[in-house]
Amino acid sequence: MGGPQPAQPAAGKDPAGREELLILLASPPSAAERALVRQWLRDGGIQPAAVLPLNGPGLARSLDQAVPETVVTAVRVSWLPRERGGERRVRWADVVSQVNPRRPPVFWQNRIMRREPDRARMVVAEPATVAALRGRWGGTGSFAQFVSRQARLALDRSERALLGYRYKVPKEVTEAIADSPDFRGDVAALADRLGLTERETMVRAEADLDSLVASMSPVAVDQLSSTLRPLHARAWNVQVDTAGLDRLRALNREHALVFLPSHRSYADPLLLADVLAEHDFPPNHVLGGDNLRIWPIAPLARRAGVVFIRRTFSDDEIYKLALREYLGFLLAKRFNLEWYMEGGRSRTGKLRPPRYGLLAYVAEAIARGRAEDAWLVPVAITYDQLREVSAMAAEQAGAAKKAEGLGWLAAYARGQLARVGTVYVRFAEPLSLRAALPPGGRDGESASPDAPPKDAWRLALQKVAFEVAVRINRVTPATATALVTLALLGVRDRALTLGQVRGVLGPLRDYLAARGLPYSREILETDAGVRRVLGALSQQNVVTIYAGGEEPVYAIERGQHLVAAFYRNSAIHHFLDRAVAELVLLSPPANRWDEAMRLRDQLKFEFFFPDKTAYRAVLQAELDRIDPRWETVADGRAVLEHCDLLVANRVLRSFLDAQLVVAERLAAHPVDQPVADKEFLDECRGVGQQMLLQGRLHGPESLSRELFASALKLAANLDLLGPGGDDLAQRRRAFAGRLHDDVARLIVIDEIDAAGRREAIGVQP
Repeated sequence: MGGPQPAQPAAGKDPAGREELLILLASPPSAAERALVRQWLRDGGIQPAAVLPLNGPGLARSLDQAVPETVVTAVRVSWLPRERGGERRVRWADVVSQVNPRRPPVFWQNRIMRREPDRARMVVAEPATVAALRGRWGGTGSFAQFVSRQARLALDRSERALLGYRYKVPKEVTEAIADSPDFRGDVAALADRLGLTERETMVRAEADLDSLVASMSPVAVDQLSSTLRPLHARAWNVQVDTAGLDRLRALNREHALVFLPSHRSYADPLLLADVLAEHDFPPNHVLGGDNLRIWPIAPLARRAGVVFIRRTFSDDEIYKLALREYLGFLLAKRFNLEWYMEGGRSRTGKLRPPRYGLLAYVAEAIARGRAEDAWLVPVAITYDQLREVSAMAAEQAGAAKKAEGLGWLAAYARGQLARVGTVYVRFAEPLSLRAALPPGGRDGESASPDAPPKDAWRLALQKVAFEVAVRINRVTPATATALVTLALLGVRDRALTLGQVRGVLGPLRDYLAARGLPYSREILETDAGVRRVLGALSQQNVVTIYAGGEEPVYAIERGQHLVAAFYRNSAIHHFLDRAVAELVLLSPPANRWDEAMRLRDQLKFEFFFPDKTAYRAVLQAELDRIDPRWETVADGRAVLEHCDLLVANRVLRSFLDAQLVVAERLAAHPVDQPVADKEFLDECRGVGQQMLLQGRLHGPESLSRELFASALKLAANLDLLGPGGDDLAQRRRAFAGRLHDDVARLIVIDEIDAAGRREAIGVQP
């Protein structure tokens, strides 16, 4: 009983053709199903030595008496839902009728056989000899129970071949893990370390496993899909990277996949689940925090594959063991995982720094041999418009986050009833986690004498997570909405005509095309297409349109700069190298490489950069594109004045403005007092608003709590938080001085851009 088997096998004999050596396991609960099994045996001319229930003393006796060559197989009746629109899925109409089409009540089965006989199918498990089963048995627990469990799993695999792989679900997970000799050994070692009895530790570990295990069922998969599909199906036209899915399908035949998507919306997991189901992928086990246990969805979600994990469990070693073993079990059985490494939805539109906790547990499971490997799949989910951005922007401006609950879910669902645009689902090149890990396991947790130090382990995980983020960015398309908001935010509060907007968009599109970067092409090629994008932004109150003059003009709506910046930021990583190169050219030739590396360090909490060697090559290529003589040209401003495209002010100004606010507040903060994050960020918000009103900041999009928090992390990395003495005060002032210089250079680039583009945007120098 191993791999999949056709629903109607040609024979049920053992390899030598001797039916007296065939044990058939079948426990049809109804007269109709028993009749179907008898008919199947007659039609196949099969006369097994014994037909036994899946459980019971009869199986144990038969196995004890069987010779090693005896073949064991199993059979069951699979009931299919009624076909509707070419699909056989459980609908809510079935649920309301209190009838499970996949397990119809006894009194309905005869009626189905008379009217819809195609809904009843025989499913047969792949056979295995008693000798082979004993070889796979670990020797722990009852052999008969092991055979029974293997039979059920083999029947499930055969049933998937009939139903489709989107219904691949694990069964009897806690029992399988608890029976594992390796797990029992880990429990014994942990019990000794914690000073507990082995029995007490096992009981707690099994309880933790029960709390984690998603008891998936095909019915729940269908029900959750039909329940939550309205949250995204009406709102967006979904464009899917089908070529990427085809590559993943081939890889998934041999390896478990771990989908790691970008996270910008609550709809992300719903969209991805639909995309995978439509292409006959098994449902992912989606790992999420237990704060999302929203009644009445949570029980259904858990049965459809959502794994609710405690938000904090750093001191609970038993829970850690259960989590690691569960993830290892799923990967070993080739069940796919999914989680969101950013830890929450992006509030700024670009990727947030990744968190490594779950990745570490998967890596430990691989290092300990619980799973051979896991292939990480970076996924970019990109929206050209998103209703929940307004709420996230309000949070960045200081509003309290609304708690998730049933009322919140109902309000969210109402907001998704009308079409808002397109969402792009792109799959980047996957990477092997095993290949990325250092040899051996984690130091102190592996029996291997060659285990790497913990620092090497952490560094390897960090590199993997950053590589995932880089690959997500690589396939994230620059949407038409992102490019239009990039154009409008770059001119501060000025309004542009349609022709002027297209004049700014032209060089951006040319740059993306020359670099072979993904972006919205067709819609931006015509006046009608750009007008449609501006109109959609106007409907969402992001862009204001004034049509009372000679022709309509467009500008960012007052109070909507953070929303516009969210859309812009989803694409600015494509222009980051160009922006840094422009700043580098405004420094003296002898210092340009030092300046490039300083800017890389200064922006590392906002963007994902390759290692220094690779980054040097990337930046050199970008500088060569601007001017091959860049290393020797003394007047960098003259070089920039001849450029067709300047982006540094539009790409980096809001981030450096936020850093400037933090730097100035640190310089004013008493060095002998610690920096309290919440109070300090509130202070930055208030003083930043004053600086904006004074014209010292470019726009309101820099007044983001998340940008201030990232700048504070940078300051902590530079050891500027204190407390300290005169040296700290001096270093804080130097930090603020460098930010003033950076912003001053951005202003110079903005002036050059305005002067050189006056025909496109109508600005007089």
